[in-house]
This record gives sequence, structure tokens and C-alpha cells, in this order.
Amino acid sequence: MPYEAPTHTVERSLRATTGAKVIAGVDEVGRGAWAGPVTVCAAITGLRRPPAGLTDSKLLTPKRRDALLDVLEGWVTAYALGHSTPEEIDELGMTAALRLAAERALEALPVRPDAVILDGKHDYLGPPWRVRTVIKGDQSCVAVAAASVIAKVRRDRMMAELGEQGAGIEDFAFAANAGYPSPVHRAALEERGPTPYHRLSWSYLDALPRWRHLKKVRRSEESMELENGGQLGFDF
Repeated sequence: MPYEAPTHTVERSLRATTGAKVIAGVDEVGRGAWAGPVTVCAAITGLRRPPAGLTDSKLLTPKRRDALLDVLEGWVTAYALGHSTPEEIDELGMTAALRLAAERALEALPVRPDAVILDGKHDYLGPPWRVRTVIKGDQSCVAVAAASVIAKVRRDRMMAELGEQGAGIEDFAFAANAGYPSPVHRAALEERGPTPYHRLSWSYLDALPRWRHLKKVRRSEESMELENGGQLGFDF
């Protein structure tokens, strides 16, 4: 399917309007999964011509993503990954878990970015980071597209490795579904219950009578934010 190649338009705009010299593109993967971490990649690309075929990871086949990763890891100026664990997701909620993973990725870069291009509508990072949100940034912005592919392939490989741990975990077929709902994943959950890699505050447990007692109940993000005197975030 044809698609429009990402550009450096947003990066150039940030340089012109804010004086930013080092700009990181940020994208996440794993937000809708039932198991595994939420993973964020921060990538710095400069203004060089991107590799052919670069776009949002969701528009690429697994084979094409894998091939692009090999190119991207040598092409980007720098990149880093940050993860929030299932336990952190259960405890904090997804918005705060995303923020934590993104901060870990950004702070792991060899140089601190002057500005961040964040895929999506909502800024889950906030101060002290200077953030520009871009809807479908993983399709339109080079740095975000690079982060999208790196995050997706690296997390998929991580989930495949988890699925090889034995003790019945292979029944969940993490290599095929990366922790997202699938018929095999659902069947394994019903038979075996959640693994240590599952998010236990999620509603899928409501449909599993044998394992419903394992569900973790946490305070709403709204009440936690208000108690801390902060602004409300978005859980999306």
C-alpha cells in the first residue's frame, strides 16, 4: 500500500521557532497489550535523508520491520529504550507508566534533547521536557517513525524471549501475539491463569471466573493526581 514518506518538517519548525538543536522523536508500543511492558523509544536522527521505506511500524510487515531495524540502528544519531513493567502499570496506571518509560528512554540518551516530538494528541510527558505533540507523527516525522520501528521490533523480540521461559508460558504464544489479545492467548489465560508478565489491573480478568480473584484494584489516576496536587492526565 502506498504511503507518504515522513519528513523533517516538524524538526525544522522546532529548530526555527525554539532554537532547539537536538530533537528526539518518541513513540511507544505495548499500550494495549495484556502482558509485557509498555516500551518507549526515543530516537535522534538529525536532518539526514531517512532510509528508504521508513514509516509507522504498524504499516510495515514484520519482515520489513526487522530489515529496517538493522539499518536504523546504524543510521540514527542515537536511540534509547525505556520500559514500564506490568507491576508499574498496575500500580501507576497507563498514563503515568508511559511517562515513566519515556523519561527512562530520554534520560538514557547520550545527550539531553532540547525538544521532543511525541506521537499522538496528548502530552503525557510534560515539564521539564519541551514537547511538540503530532497526531500520526509516526507517519509524518522521521525521528518518530524511526522510534516507532525500533520500539516495535525490540519489544516484539523481548516478548518472544519471554515466551521461551518454559513452565507453560510457551502456551501463551507471546512470539506471535507480543502479549496482545489473540485466540491462543485467551485460551491459555482461561486454562492457566495470568503469568508473572501479565497486567493484573486490566478488565480481561473480569471475564475469567477462575482467576478473577487475582485482579488488582488501584485508585483512579484522577484521585492520585488530585492528592498529589497535579494536573489530570489522560489514559488513552
